[in-house]
Amino acid sequence: MPIERAEGVNDSERYLKRLCDQTFLSLWSYSEVYESPGKELCDLLVISGNDIIIFSDKDCQFPNSDNLALDWNRWFQRAIYKSACQAWGAERRIRRDPKRLFLDRTCSKPFPLNIPDMEVAKFHLIVVAHDASSRCQNELGGSGSLIIDSSIQGVDAHKVAENSGSPFQIGDLDPSRTFIHVLDDTSLDIVMSTLDTISDFVTYLTRKEHFLRSSLTVVAAGEEELLAYYLMNMDEQENHDFIIPNSINDDFTFVAFDEGLWEDFVQSPQRKVQMLVDKVSYVWDLLIETFSGHILGDTQYFASHPGVQSSEIAVRFLARECRLSRRVLSEALCNFIMAAPEDRSARRYLLRSNLSESSYVFLTLPHFDWMDYEEYRTVRGELLAGCCNVVKLKFPEARHIVGIATEPKFDNGGRSEDVVYFDAAEWTMEDELKAKEFSEQLAILQNPNMFRLNDTEYPVQQIRPDYRFRA
Repeated sequence: MPIERAEGVNDSERYLKRLCDQTFLSLWSYSEVYESPGKELCDLLVISGNDIIIFSDKDCQFPNSDNLALDWNRWFQRAIYKSACQAWGAERRIRRDPKRLFLDRTCSKPFPLNIPDMEVAKFHLIVVAHDASSRCQNELGGSGSLIIDSSIQGVDAHKVAENSGSPFQIGDLDPSRTFIHVLDDTSLDIVMSTLDTISDFVTYLTRKEHFLRSSLTVVAAGEEELLAYYLMNMDEQENHDFIIPNSINDDFTFVAFDEGLWEDFVQSPQRKVQMLVDKVSYVWDLLIETFSGHILGDTQYFASHPGVQSSEIAVRFLARECRLSRRVLSEALCNFIMAAPEDRSARRYLLRSNLSESSYVFLTLPHFDWMDYEEYRTVRGELLAGCCNVVKLKFPEARHIVGIATEPKFDNGGRSEDVVYFDAAEWTMEDELKAKEFSEQLAILQNPNMFRLNDTEYPVQQIRPDYRFRA
């Protein structure tokens, strides 16, 4: 049966859903999830692999009286604290009974995706708080993004007494519970449009949480300033992180990120070139959405294991690729399709240096006139599955192998796509003999031409920030 996804009950929830569909893609993003008849679990739920992202969205009008402290306290209570309680409650109920998730108010439509084992599940809780940015900008200037101050710990510490303390500051709502990330009208668009893959998004949240809960006191003029610093710095493994330069004394306890880092980042030549070369990466997103649309609509041409949960596994590996990987994969796939011959099949194999990560098989096969369409799709699917098995034969350490098949060229008057996933964890002697026979008969990976594909996130000189913070 087709899967119907809710759109959200108000404008802010519908807008959040559109953002999440762009960042996490439609197969993994669901509005209005219920735990029991009439009782909503959260405003939007994303589940991909072991990552569970819970959104609580509140569009509460910021009061406008002569008492700013009172206005802030009232808004904070309704827009942030109550939303945080909903997010914590949703996490608690999922941990207690992960099977009680439904897509409709009557709880007749079970949540379609596999829920990860709670022993390995990683929860990310996000409160989306609207209608404070304009007042914040009027009072403090700047972008209107809420100030981050990790020294503010606990709900009561966020409340401001009249003529004492500063409003528009967010820290750690409860250090004893799962961290709550608070996004406002300014930072919501920035974070979700910049980190627009599930991998990039959850990695940032994880490292930001670790940074804010470290021994340092961290203050930032806004979420976007933290994000800019994160994107401009990499660790020794070339992963983005909140790196503090060695020139800073080891015993410092305070670091503040001033306003302007985000503007410096978006105006840098490196970022502008990155956005230009990343355009091709959205071919990968389009491919994922094509497969997702057929899975959700129950319109797959063929599925070896029918049902959303089985079909989602193959597409999930495509969706777990970060933006840089999608750029490399998209370029490789597009170049392969354009160069593929129109009179015979063609294959290309993409393997990472770490074979425990996903490997890819690209295949094209022309639809010859003498072959009816059903026979063509069957032959193509069997050929693709066989090639995936040969990858395991030739590279025994490979574990996750994903195959993508289509027609050659782009001006062929029509296109179809196949995707297969091969989990090579259970590999028998019989499997090996079949793969060896298949490889010999069709000369698959007999004498492959090897070449290396690589790219850098910022194709021009790496960004070297001026470390606009005070330590």
